[in-house]
Amino acid sequence: MIKTVNRKDQTRKRHQRVRLKISGDAQWPRMAVYRSTKHIYVQIIDDTTGTTLASSSSKVKELNLKHGGNVESAKAVGADIAKKALAKGIEGVVFDRGGFLYHGRVAALADAAREAGLQF
Repeated sequence: MIKTVNRKDQTRKRHQRVRLKISGDAQWPRMAVYRSTKHIYVQIIDDTTGTTLASSSSKVKELNLKHGGNVESAKAVGADIAKKALAKGIEGVVFDRGGFLYHGRVAALADAAREAGLQF
């Protein structure tokens, strides 16, 4: 009998392992990334109060992105979230890749946020 592999289950398991080790607080909130096939989303979350402090995605109209599922849009979203975080006085975050491999769009978003001045 062949056991099939479900990618969503694998991602969910990786995310659970990551979340056991990573938590955000008021000084170092958690920057959570979600990547779908068409878009990329990012939130800055204070886990002690359970509130979202800032968010951005490739669906934001101000970014004027034609396609949300590529590396260029991930870079734009990373720069946008860094700008919003710095405006709210957040200088450092804990990066939560959300079970996704640190490669491609996730890495591009992280690098763009670092270049825009966010520390993690």
